[in-house]
Amino acid sequence: MAAKMVVLFDLWGCVQSPRLHHIFKKYEESLGLPRGFFHDMVLKNGPGSALQRAELGKLTLTQMIPEMEAECQAEAAALGLSLPLHFSVQKLFDQVREALRFSSAILEASDKLRRHGVATCVLGNSWVDDSEKRDWMGLVLLVLSLHFDLVLQSCRAGARLPDPALLTHALQRLRTPPQQAIFVSSVEENLAAGRDIGMGVVQMGDPEVAMKQLQCLSGVQAIFVSSVEETVAAGRDIGMGVVQMGDPEVAMRQLECLSGVQLLSCEEAVPLSCSPEGVPHCSVYIKPGQQVHYVDMGEGPAVLLCHGFPDSWFTWRYQILALVESGFRVLAPDMKGYGESSSPPDIEEYSQEQLCQDLVTFLDKLGIVQVTLVGHDWGGSLVWNMTQYHPERVRAAASLNTPLFPVDPNTNPLEGLKRIPIFNYQLYFQTPGVAEAELEKDLARTMKILFRGAADSDHQISPAGVTERGGLFVGLADEVPLSSMLREEVLQYYVKQFSRNGFRGPLNWYRNVERNWRWMC
Repeated sequence: MAAKMVVLFDLWGCVQSPRLHHIFKKYEESLGLPRGFFHDMVLKNGPGSALQRAELGKLTLTQMIPEMEAECQAEAAALGLSLPLHFSVQKLFDQVREALRFSSAILEASDKLRRHGVATCVLGNSWVDDSEKRDWMGLVLLVLSLHFDLVLQSCRAGARLPDPALLTHALQRLRTPPQQAIFVSSVEENLAAGRDIGMGVVQMGDPEVAMKQLQCLSGVQAIFVSSVEETVAAGRDIGMGVVQMGDPEVAMRQLECLSGVQLLSCEEAVPLSCSPEGVPHCSVYIKPGQQVHYVDMGEGPAVLLCHGFPDSWFTWRYQILALVESGFRVLAPDMKGYGESSSPPDIEEYSQEQLCQDLVTFLDKLGIVQVTLVGHDWGGSLVWNMTQYHPERVRAAASLNTPLFPVDPNTNPLEGLKRIPIFNYQLYFQTPGVAEAELEKDLARTMKILFRGAADSDHQISPAGVTERGGLFVGLADEVPLSSMLREEVLQYYVKQFSRNGFRGPLNWYRNVERNWRWMC
């Protein structure tokens, strides 16, 4: 069977849960209203109901709420009921915001499908949120845009599920014929419409039934995932393959069969990462002739990520999107001497005192009062010094693998390095030009040696005895394979970054040991 090209996910009950129907039901129960009160009311009013008009983009949320309130009053009167005094459609939709959660399994499945060249889409019935709490919907749409190739709201497409027109619109945007589509849902009402228009269907629920359905879907190349039967049915009607969301694990097994991508495995899940081409690159001058290049994404409290040696803003590619999804503004600079940031040759430019002042100036230029600082390696040392010497600019701090070392005014740290064998490489770094020549000789080999994980036992360097050996890489093979943590395209990006300015700037961070000590004493 051919590998699948597109997967379509239903928003409600798949990507987000619980379904709107379940939230309405819970609110009915809390107020003692008849079961199905909201469902029956919307069904009776049909396309003229406030909810359906909002889902078609004819009303905004703030316009819909008073109209739906009036509909509820009329429905209660028709049933001979009096709504409770504390009944409120506004409160109902507040509960929608509070109850909804993303399905991490579906987000991870979408990420994995996309890594294997399978396009994904999320679509569903939703409204334009113009309320005071509209930032919630903004965050939802942002998260969806990070995990899916296409996000399609009914209120912007002018069609709502289970109308096949919404599915057709999505497939046109994805340039995929309906016969190459699969639809996943978990609710029987929506699946019926999908069958009528010829979509292949995988129904989440009974695994045995799902497997029988899959037998009819060979060769299908796009998938629609939904929890609503009538929505799944609409997908089938235009020739899409369909998976119905119920049990997430069963759904993933079905998607594996349809997409040709292994979604459930014992291997560690790879988090969503950003690419150099997929993020906004910025720069700001912090003094004449010196600029900082940085990636700037998200909205909210600022988090500034400081990398170490020998690295790049790109080292944070897995954390940037996770922080953005969590509601933070993320700033990931190339630290001084690295990448597209300025790389002055003078050693004193890389003292911790100067680097801290540069960081303060950077915040001033961007108009940021306080940040949460996260650092790794030398970036971690900078974070600790910012918290001690510029605490008014730091909201919180985190350092990865770099502890806070107390300063001993009676002990020269350079002399201390000589007594600790594993820090011998830092002594090798002290003489300008020596380590540069070795590290810059073959940048690809250098990166393949330095970027090795714990599982890569071969070609490991020893930080001890470097001065005696006459070099960091002495004794290692000329040809070094890629490690498990370094893909070819990542290697090439790092080679490109270090081809700009070499290693003098990065190594100068090590050449201020005594200057830093005198400043901190």
